[in-house]
Amino acid sequence: MHPYSERRARLAERMVSGVAVIATAPERTRNRDTHYGYRYDSYFHYLTGFSEPESVLVLVAGDTPRSILFCREKNLEREIWDGWRHGPDAAREKFGFDEAHTIGELDAKLPELIADQPRLHFVIGEDPAWDQRMMSALNAVRAQVRAGRRAPSELLDIRQPLDDMRLIKDLHEQTLMRQAADISARAHRRAMLATRPGAMEYEIEAELLHEFRRSGSEAPAYGSIVAGGPNACVLHYVSNDAPLRDGDLLLIDAGCELHGYASDITRTWPVNGRFSGAQRDVYQLVLDAQTAAFSAVKPGARFIDYHDAAVRVLAQGMLDVGLLKGTLDEVMEKGDYRRHYMHRTGHWLGMDVHDAGEYRPRDGGPTEWRTLEPGMVLTVEPGCYIRPADDTPEAFWNIGIRIEDDVIVTADGCDIYTSAAPKTIADIESLMAEARA
Repeated sequence: MHPYSERRARLAERMVSGVAVIATAPERTRNRDTHYGYRYDSYFHYLTGFSEPESVLVLVAGDTPRSILFCREKNLEREIWDGWRHGPDAAREKFGFDEAHTIGELDAKLPELIADQPRLHFVIGEDPAWDQRMMSALNAVRAQVRAGRRAPSELLDIRQPLDDMRLIKDLHEQTLMRQAADISARAHRRAMLATRPGAMEYEIEAELLHEFRRSGSEAPAYGSIVAGGPNACVLHYVSNDAPLRDGDLLLIDAGCELHGYASDITRTWPVNGRFSGAQRDVYQLVLDAQTAAFSAVKPGARFIDYHDAAVRVLAQGMLDVGLLKGTLDEVMEKGDYRRHYMHRTGHWLGMDVHDAGEYRPRDGGPTEWRTLEPGMVLTVEPGCYIRPADDTPEAFWNIGIRIEDDVIVTADGCDIYTSAAPKTIADIESLMAEARA
């Protein structure tokens, strides 16, 4: 069975009965009559593999489940301007739908499809226009009450069962994510080789984009962060327009998207190819924290465990190099480490760079965290960011370091997808020396 057909069948089983209506993303105008590059909705694509805009999936659960696609009609005139379209017939055959119709038929057919069904599932509250469209379909069924028709009595958000499904990556997804990680690792190597004092941040960003595209990636998975010197202490820096200075570090957080799946890598390296003493100390501290976090990523562990493992190493290291004062227990209890480490150590990764899935189970208490299972993919990204301050040794000012890798939970631990991107001090300095030889 095609992976998309299998996913639709699993979702129908979870629904038990009722109808789910899932639309893809609309095209968005960039300026006047031009559009942003199109990117489909992740939930829709997860279930269909269909990448054209103006498309809707209707999934009917029950004893005889059906999957129905509504998409653009075959139109040779529009194809001259906009490119090839599948049309309903070809889409039904290629993607394994039970039925397919033109998108123009959706509003007329939807009331019939949801009539006499116990519940209606859709993405609730994200798009007011789409919510209104669902209400219009419901009201059309309610208007037939004297003819014996009944409208669904329950409205449920389809994202909850889909989020649980998307948390565990199947073999098809794992293959794509490993390929995306390989492309992004090559891009980081290329960026290291191109880095030199006097270059602009956007020049190095161009090296990333070049490697992404030449390797078959459709686009970056998110806005690339290319942050030199003090800019590395801005967590979501995206201007990428400053010169790189001799003696500074360069932090790059960048990953490509391949066939709908994201990668997410952060590496930090010296602009001139050699870490200074203070830079070396902080870098090794962050690397040690990441190693501790990797050890805590395994089946049965809680999602929060690897964050806690990283924080403990970071806090002790901050004390050791003089960034904090007190004992480890005091620093942990008061949260003093947050001055230099203020974010979580990771997140789910998949079709979205911050992927679908809750971090606390719905059937647990308010302090419960989700338990890791084989097939979950997440990032491991400790960091340390040191802004100038009177009580901070000047040698540490404007050091911003983050090290991020993508990992999959395996039966006995985790596998690092992004290990091909150089990470140890020795490997980084050796690679950058090649570019200067």
